[in-house]
Amino acid sequence: MAAEATDPPGAGDLPQLAENLLCRLQDNFQALTEKLTLRMEEMGERINDLEKRVADLMTEAGIEENTDEDLRVKKLN
Repeated sequence: MAAEATDPPGAGDLPQLAENLLCRLQDNFQALTEKLTLRMEEMGERINDLEKRVADLMTEAGIEENTDEDLRVKKLN
């Protein structure tokens, strides 16, 4: 009790204010994490689509698609 008598006015609210602030920060961080995850998934889908379109264009042009394994075999020969 003696410690409470020496605390400045409003000091008892400080733990609750800190907890509220931490909760808001956690909520904001969670929202940002979800947004970034969604954007990364969208970018992954776009990259996959781009790779497919490039492969299709190469097929149309009659260009062989060289895989890493094909390149290694050619270097060895």
